[in-house]
Amino acid sequence: MFSSLRGSSVIVTGGTKGIGKGIAGVFASENAGVLLVGRDEDAGRAAAEELSASGGEVSFVRADVSIGRDCDRIAEAATERYGGVDVLCANAGIFPQRPIREMSEEDIDDVIGTNLKGCILLVKACLPALERSGRGRVILTSSITGPITGFPGWSHYGASKAAQLGFMRTAAIELAGSGITVNAILPGNIATEGLGDLGDSYSAAMVASIPMRRLGTAQEIGHAALFLASLEAGYITGQAIIVDGGQILPESLAALEG
Repeated sequence: MFSSLRGSSVIVTGGTKGIGKGIAGVFASENAGVLLVGRDEDAGRAAAEELSASGGEVSFVRADVSIGRDCDRIAEAATERYGGVDVLCANAGIFPQRPIREMSEEDIDDVIGTNLKGCILLVKACLPALERSGRGRVILTSSITGPITGFPGWSHYGASKAAQLGFMRTAAIELAGSGITVNAILPGNIATEGLGDLGDSYSAAMVASIPMRRLGTAQEIGHAALFLASLEAGYITGQAIIVDGGQILPESLAALEG
């Protein structure tokens, strides 16, 4: 049985919907104090109210992780409300689909700013609180897209997610002396609002390429994050855990026939 995370202070960026909301819900069910971070005030407050019913104390702060002063405010809010930062789930990410030929400089800046720059800025802002924790955990939400696979229209997204792993490895070395672990989760196709926006044909094609023949759930990503946040995972750092139902395993769809 894993040690309890009751009373721990957890930040989840992009926590108002999708994978982030699933992660936040799992930590809330463990009676942690969870700070949701997002850019939509109404969605954030609604998510905090909904997840508070899980048992933990859940609140919301409106912020944009691509802005350094907002990241400082996030760290300050977690410290004021929950006494510090024990677990930082850097989950905020955007994935606008855009072919390279049509991609603007602004498209690139937006994706890199949120997915990569925001991740680095937030770790830096939370570092003093994570050090005071004595058992700080940083968990990055990367993706199979970029580090392992590719998909047309997401070259900028894939680049940002692969870069997160480069940051993770050096951050893990730098922060190990403070007892802080830095790891990443690489989700495959997860049933979220964002995936639903891509249409039924996309979802069906993805299910056909997954050996387990189903999409993952946001809660399953949350349980992976919960493990990495546990005391029992204290000797794991600089690692990437793939949670994809086996999607990256087949050489081709032919491997799934029969």
